Amino acid sequence: MDEKVLNDPSLAGKSREEMGMEPFVDPEIRSSIMGIPVFISQAVIAYVIRRASEGSYKDGLDNNKKSPWNEAVHPTMLNNKKKGAYNNLSMEKKMLLKIQNENLLPKGEGSDQPSLEHIMFLHFFIKKEKANVSK
Repeated sequence: MDEKVLNDPSLAGKSREEMGMEPFVDPEIRSSIMGIPVFISQAVIAYVIRRASEGSYKDGLDNNKKSPWNEAVHPTMLNNKKKGAYNNLSMEKKMLLKIQNENLLPKGEGSDQPSLEHIMFLHFFIKKEKANVSK
């Protein structure tokens, strides 16, 4: 939208429809495969993984020592309230983390230490708390 305004300043302040764009309904991934447009929404992901699109979801968590989520997840993952390292995890939790990182939520390149968001996901799983997996 900002790009259209940069190209044509007369569009400033106009709605998406007035700019000739599709209305915003839900966040979605847009791509093209062999020239065929592909749109993947949260509803599509929920359908494919056969999970309801509901439950707890946290994102944008700072991976810092002051996060209030540390008090919730450290007892679950590390059996203590202090921040620990990967080598403090039990073998079961290391295996869950490995399955998560390689199959569900790939981390990409970087540190071996799990992010707070990855630990939160496992916390929901271990506690059997509903998590919005598709989101």
